Amino acid sequence: MNHKVTLFAVIALLPFALLIIGFELLPLTAMIRDSFLADDGVTYTIKQYITALTNPYYTKGMLNSLLISVYSSCIGIAIAIAASYSMTRMPAKIQSMLVTFSNLTSNFSGVPLAFAFIILLGNSGVFTLLFKEWGWNITDSFNLYSWSGLVAVYVYFQVPLAILLLYPAYSGIHKHWRESASLLGASAFQFWLRIGLPVMIPSIVGTFSILLANAMGAYATAYALVGGSYNLLPIRIGALVAGDVVTRPQLGSALAVILGTMMVVAMWCNERMMRRFRRDLR
Repeated sequence: MNHKVTLFAVIALLPFALLIIGFELLPLTAMIRDSFLADDGVTYTIKQYITALTNPYYTKGMLNSLLISVYSSCIGIAIAIAASYSMTRMPAKIQSMLVTFSNLTSNFSGVPLAFAFIILLGNSGVFTLLFKEWGWNITDSFNLYSWSGLVAVYVYFQVPLAILLLYPAYSGIHKHWRESASLLGASAFQFWLRIGLPVMIPSIVGTFSILLANAMGAYATAYALVGGSYNLLPIRIGALVAGDVVTRPQLGSALAVILGTMMVVAMWCNERMMRRFRRDLR
């Protein structure tokens, strides 16, 4: 019986395994191999990595991608912590509606999101013209096609994702804990400082690492909004692989490997911090 169950499980997992191999492992292997090729596509070399790590143009793109990811992740998780806690204080029916809404908005990204922001907050956007009619020229303090605009768009798709990840974590804080702390004379601030926050920290750290990786890999939204006018690593990779003027897919592969390594390092740091805060992982 166990043998039959095992055989059925293997057969059931076979399509998924083929999907992983065909659309993830094989492209990843090809990308790593191409990153060690010269521009002629034949000679093996580490020149592409040397160029990627020493050329100020590409190192600036790495720094910009890292900074915008950190900024948008910090802002997004701060908003999500407050929003997800507020959701837990509402009736169950409203909570379900808000979770559904967060799920929908978390999937609204890419070109449609950039187009929506352009319609609303672009130079001739609806809100831009409306505020101008009221005597406030929003373009004097905010430019959608700049750093601040990119951060605003990134935060938009970071917040719903963070809410979906943090909202279930509040269920780990039981009501009788608050009652017991209150009976012992603890204030609300003391409860969250000594009980609530330590329980939430692993979820907050894990969510932050996911937001960081999500922002670092974002391409379509940034490209649709600023094109090649802002130096971000995913945009540089796209230009090298499928550019209109010059293509250097080998260098693009090296940059992609570096981007993937940055994400892996972020996830590794997250796991180290999780082990520091969670006793069950020690």
